[in-house]
Formats: sequence, C-alpha cells, structure tokens
Amino acid sequence: MKIVIQKVKSASVTVNHQLISSITKGLMVLVGISTSDTPEDITKMSKKLLNLRIFEDLAIEDDRYSGKPWSKSIKDLGLEVLCVSQFTLYGTVTKGTKPDFHKAEKGPIAREKYEEFLSQLRVELGDKVKDGKFGEMMEVSLVNDGPVTIVYET
Repeated sequence: MKIVIQKVKSASVTVNHQLISSITKGLMVLVGISTSDTPEDITKMSKKLLNLRIFEDLAIEDDRYSGKPWSKSIKDLGLEVLCVSQFTLYGTVTKGTKPDFHKAEKGPIAREKYEEFLSQLRVELGDKVKDGKFGEMMEVSLVNDGPVTIVYET
C-alpha cells in the first residue's frame, strides 16, 4: 500500500462537473493498493496516517501565531481527510514509455481494501473522512499548505 500525503488548506474532488467531496484544512491523501497488500498493511497505514505529526501546535503571542511545528496529528486536531484511490501510484516505466500497472490490485479487490482503509480512518475521525468516487475519472483540486508532501509505503 502506498499513500501520498499532502497537507492542504482545502481540497475537492469533482466527477463529471459534479462536486463529490471537499474539505477545508487537513490532509489530501492519494491511496494506491497493491497486489501484495494484507489486512495488516491497511491497519498499519491507517494508524500511521492518523498519528502522523505534521501540523503545528499554534498559540497566539503578541497577535502573532507561534508554536511548535511538527507536533500535532490530524487526529489531535480533529481535521478533515480527503482520500482518493489512485492505482497509478503503482505504475512503473522501466521498459518503454507506456506505464505498466501489474503491481496495482484489480478493481473489486482494490475497492474492498480501499473501503476497509476508509472504515478504519472513520473509527477515529467519523464524518471528517471524505473520499472521491472509486474507479471514476476525477478532477482533484487542492491548495497545498507549506507545501508538505510525504510518501509512505508499507
């Protein structure tokens, strides 16, 4: 399992000119499911994402924000997460110029594993976990915060 985590001020997903999901401050997460992913990988990934400390502990001093960076997680602050399934994270271009996606899990099994990942996030964050539309062509918009982008793979 591979995720690309982006700290955002806002993010949204549109399918066929229709807004599917949007969040304010939080994380935009691209999620790739591989053929070798196990239930343990999904649990490990959800725990890592929930507890990853990439937010500031902001305090106001003299009318300015200050505080300790890299000290709070999405769970600590109760922020939103927008997840988008993206099999292309497992694309390789070692031979030729056409991507090979043989390491990406096939549709029905990938959907099941992706839904389990979302379910585990929702145990902690409830309706603050949003997602795109699995298997659809999506337009993803976001405003990076930082920018902060982290890639994590089990």
